[in-house]
Amino acid sequence: MNNSQALPALGCFLLFFCFFLYKIEPTFALSDNEASYIARRQLLALPENGDLPDGYEYTVKTTETFENERLRRAFIALQAWKKAMYSDPLNITRNWFGSNVCSYKGVFCAPALDDSNLTVVAGIDLNHADIAGYLPVELGLMTDLALIHLNSNRFCGIIPKSFSRLTLMYEFDISNNRFVGPFPEVVMTWTSVKYLDIRYNNFEGCLPPEIFEKDLDALFLNNNRFTCSIPETIGTSLVSVVTFANNKFKGCIPRSIGKMWRLNEILFMNNDLGGCFPPEIGLLANVTIFDVSFNSFTGSLPQNISSLKNIDILDISHNKLTGAVPENVCKLPTLSNFTFSHNYFTEEPKGCISPERNNIVLDDTGNCVAGRINQKLDNECQSVVSNPVDCSKDQCVAGPSPPKPNPPKPQVQAPPMPKPPVQSPPPLAHSPPPPLHSPEPPIHSPPPPVYSPPPPARSPPPPVVKLAPPPKVDIVLPPNIGFQYSSPPPPIFPGY
Repeated sequence: MNNSQALPALGCFLLFFCFFLYKIEPTFALSDNEASYIARRQLLALPENGDLPDGYEYTVKTTETFENERLRRAFIALQAWKKAMYSDPLNITRNWFGSNVCSYKGVFCAPALDDSNLTVVAGIDLNHADIAGYLPVELGLMTDLALIHLNSNRFCGIIPKSFSRLTLMYEFDISNNRFVGPFPEVVMTWTSVKYLDIRYNNFEGCLPPEIFEKDLDALFLNNNRFTCSIPETIGTSLVSVVTFANNKFKGCIPRSIGKMWRLNEILFMNNDLGGCFPPEIGLLANVTIFDVSFNSFTGSLPQNISSLKNIDILDISHNKLTGAVPENVCKLPTLSNFTFSHNYFTEEPKGCISPERNNIVLDDTGNCVAGRINQKLDNECQSVVSNPVDCSKDQCVAGPSPPKPNPPKPQVQAPPMPKPPVQSPPPLAHSPPPPLHSPEPPIHSPPPPVYSPPPPARSPPPPVVKLAPPPKVDIVLPPNIGFQYSSPPPPIFPGY
């Protein structure tokens, strides 16, 4: 064999060797037609009310024997799910057969919370499995589930109503799939849920105000198709991290945001939000990351934004802000990145031009500051700067006016009626006994809140980004920040 023949052969061998050395795994994109086909399959399989009839498990005949009835119900659910899978290119579910459901790949068992002598399915982790399919209603049979991780698959359709039976749910991650429909209402029935990640899907419509009244620690909503305004109930939320980025939210930032005393990170980037910033933003003493870039905010920055003593990353770029940057913002002790580019600021304090610390990244480009480089043209600045917004009259700052009370209706007094004879009240019925088990949440809370990254994607859905002037770019949340919140690993269940 001459050299010209040997080199291609050697190259093929090296490619073949590397394929096995690094376990190169193919990914398979899901076309819109395939996604629609899978969603139709789910709709055809759904019962009339979208839920399982009571006692459904007793109508399913099985020949296998099980350690207990709950494992039998899990078997029924997992077999139904396997049939609902359209594609499993990595063959993750190859051992999903037989009665030993605890040996199924991605299925985790533990002693039941209400009876330590019973083994039950407590968690499912199929992160990065690249499985295409839908969620069947039978999954509602696994009422001991406390954890579902389905990050980075190709599941389509809706979240079945039967999921409301999963009352122990604690961590629910279905990010980076192809789910559709309104915000999954089944979440509102879960009393123990702490970690909710539905980003990178195709959910749409409005958010239920009640979602912010749940005791959540992390709420990821970014990269969907949510519209409407952000509910005023956000002020009641106990979340430490929440992401609204890359949706179609409109209106104001609610003034109640100042009540979010546990808030550590919040992302509003790339929506249709506008108006002036409410001064209550200055009350967010624990916030480390605050990103409102790529919206349509107007007016001047509130002076008390310098009260964000723990801020690390502050991004207000690509809006229509005017006036002066507050004097002390660039002197905040923990600030590492302040991006206020592509606005209409006319004044910039010396502390931002020549910061006292060398470890601060500042970006003032695309503004209207005289003497600074890379600013807007004078005629472009004049059209906005000459018509400043008076934030004292802005609806987002002043808030909606209280409704006018209706005039009282004249009351006509009826003639006095004879009093009925006094009767003793009926004896009180005994209250039902307290539930046998009110367990503590079964799984440890996620790690400390961090910046929300895009989940690692094998076949991400096409981005849906509505850009508005000033010119925007397709925004992807930084992959180097927030990796700890990219769906926690499945826990070890020591009696979970």
